[in-house]
Amino acid sequence: MAKVALNSKFEQRSGLRWLWLAVIIFMVDYLSKIIIMGTMTANGSTPIAVLPFMNLYYVHNTGAAFSFLSAEGGWQRWLFTLIAVVVCGFLSYQMRQASITKTAHNIGCALIIGGALGNLFDRINYGFVVDFLDFYYKDHHFAIFNIADVAICCGAILYILSSVNKSRG
Repeated sequence: MAKVALNSKFEQRSGLRWLWLAVIIFMVDYLSKIIIMGTMTANGSTPIAVLPFMNLYYVHNTGAAFSFLSAEGGWQRWLFTLIAVVVCGFLSYQMRQASITKTAHNIGCALIIGGALGNLFDRINYGFVVDFLDFYYKDHHFAIFNIADVAICCGAILYILSSVNKSRG
């Protein structure tokens, strides 16, 4: 009987305990951007080949993914700031409601929150997001992005998969 009660109590703990991962993502993203900004010139440096399919190339992105809305007059900065705050609040609420044992869900939320906060920090402090990961195949380059973007994409995949599995079960 005591073992069942202990398991019930364990499962009732909040998924917010996974927020340490968001802090790590934020810090790794922040440190990588500080290094890039300190060693490269935006939009002017020669790309640094890291792998046969990846360069480091520092750019300022005033838009969203794939530079969406980057040519606008600046209002998009505040729209994306608002979206990041709302998403972080919503996902934090979901983590608060979820058990700590909902690992994929909580990790997905934490990755998205950490990445969103990394890009939010850039938007508020610089007015743009620091991007520097340039993946390519032959002459075809993918959009340039950063560690925060990678975390958001991985987190979104985990979040969706955990939602699909939850609806099946």
